[in-house]
Amino acid sequence: MLSDSMAQSLNNHLNTEHFSAQLYLSMSSAAGVMGFKGAANWFMVQYQEEMAHVMKFYNYLSSQGVLVKFVAADVPNEYKSVQEMFEKTLAHEQLITKAVNRLMDQAVQESDHATRIFLQWFITEQVEEEENDREIIGKLKLIGDNGYGLLMLDNELSARVFVPPASL
Repeated sequence: MLSDSMAQSLNNHLNTEHFSAQLYLSMSSAAGVMGFKGAANWFMVQYQEEMAHVMKFYNYLSSQGVLVKFVAADVPNEYKSVQEMFEKTLAHEQLITKAVNRLMDQAVQESDHATRIFLQWFITEQVEEEENDREIIGKLKLIGDNGYGLLMLDNELSARVFVPPASL
């Protein structure tokens, strides 16, 4: 059984994940308008992943008898470059990592073993998220303003596909 405090913390995080999804959908649109269809695809897949995260939290909270509450989000939608989007993505994912770690700390403090097990998947996922972002930023820095390099990277980003997590 979830404590009221843990239920509130998990619901707050569900809304953070929902904001993440909207943020990446906005970035997908911005990248497409800039002519980077591969980056637009990458961010669309990121949106889908974040919505899967929302559903994981939703299903967990629902299974615990908690009424989920959604809040509205104000999402930025103007970016100067694809590199700026990926740098903001990494910074955002680092905030998510800290938030998931705080949730885990709370679960440990409350001896909430079920929530600890639930959150372990997200801890592992965040390591992968940050690694992917750093790799793309590294490539963008190496490429600089080289149009051919940007075209090649955009083509690489277009190959990303959404793979739903094993369980929602």
